[in-house]
Amino acid sequence: MNSLKALFFICVLLSGGFSSATDEAETKEHLATPSGQSVVFFHPDGTGLAGWNISRILDNGPDGLSHWDLVPKLAIYRSHMRDHLNASSHGGGTTHAYGVKVARDSYGQDGKKEIRSASGYPGSIMMEARDAGIRIGIVNSGHLAEPGTGCMLASVDKRSDVLAIAEQLSSSGADLIFGGGEIFFLPTGTTGVHGQEGIREDGINLIEKMEESGYTVIYHPGDLAKLSGDTTKILGLFAAVDTYNDRTEEELSEAGLPFYDPDAPTIGQMTDAALKWFRSSEEPFFLMVEEEGNDNFSNKLNAPGAMEAYRRADQAIGLIRKHVAHEEDLTLLIAADSEASGPSILGSGIADASEVENPESLDPLPKVTNRGAPLDGRGGTATAPFLSAPDANGQHHRFGIAWISSDDSYGSVVARAEGPGAKHLPLNLDNTGVFHFLRRVLFIAE
Repeated sequence: MNSLKALFFICVLLSGGFSSATDEAETKEHLATPSGQSVVFFHPDGTGLAGWNISRILDNGPDGLSHWDLVPKLAIYRSHMRDHLNASSHGGGTTHAYGVKVARDSYGQDGKKEIRSASGYPGSIMMEARDAGIRIGIVNSGHLAEPGTGCMLASVDKRSDVLAIAEQLSSSGADLIFGGGEIFFLPTGTTGVHGQEGIREDGINLIEKMEESGYTVIYHPGDLAKLSGDTTKILGLFAAVDTYNDRTEEELSEAGLPFYDPDAPTIGQMTDAALKWFRSSEEPFFLMVEEEGNDNFSNKLNAPGAMEAYRRADQAIGLIRKHVAHEEDLTLLIAADSEASGPSILGSGIADASEVENPESLDPLPKVTNRGAPLDGRGGTATAPFLSAPDANGQHHRFGIAWISSDDSYGSVVARAEGPGAKHLPLNLDNTGVFHFLRRVLFIAE
């Protein structure tokens, strides 16, 4: 038995042992040997090729390149579920975590049935990594019960059971947990740091329990710079619920709210701090990161909010790529599980100099396309068009963003990878293949 496996079994015995001799035997049978490599799985939820193209044109110009564009290895992603062509976030998250096709309405299991991973291990790929002695962490711009990351560490019958998810996360043994959702960890009658009262009716204060078990708890962006390698486990709760306000443009304007909370860290800031903290120990790790705003703003048909989410996701990718470039044992995988609301760019020609100088003076776009699809401009419905960053000839293009629905669709999802493990990314990647990619990076082939 190698040292990491030995360490795991010692920790299990000290914590009270396996629940049965059968559990111990099954865990030993399926526990793989770590490769010594690390991986970041970046999950920009709800992003497809169309959204990435629109984001690039807006911020970098038609001839420019985003950080996402520069990730060298790519694959066409197939997103269907066991019972549906269109994935859900919780069904897709479960498929990534376990490598098996599940029902669309699943969160860490197949519908209401418990499952094993494709390797036979009685748990997700992140649980297997944890149990093999690999350090693990999750980061989310939304609340921590969001399924993209949550399905790696929790299993419930209903996605809406956020309190049970929070409790499972609190006892998961994850080394690092960053995100929103403070109110899910606090009992009713207790007001959190972010000003809202907890909603747990069981009277349990999960934050106190996690502190007692060795977690350092942080709440503000400034706390990220103070993280020390001597800290054994970290819980970062950066919002009462989400770090963004996922409403329509009109609702946000009326309420005077920004797309994202300016007092919360960005997904890039959280990810960069997490990577620096993990690297300080020089031990292998598995970090999963989710920018949830892409999905949520798109589902609200909020094009400006969605573009801000894409911008933040791309900035995070750029920061991760810097770590990959300097660390020979780190691999990056990027994959969504569906394309939210099917955005499409609708160009309307080149802007002249006066329009570029004063884009708000442009005539508003119609509310819908000539076929009735909702159409957004820079301020929402029936507002001035977006203007692209300049193309190679210095021209700015006018455009709107049309939507096909307010749901997650099959779409055109593209997965990308970089680093030593990128060689494991096939040209055609089924959603179950995310599990196999991660496992090939983290463990020695059997």
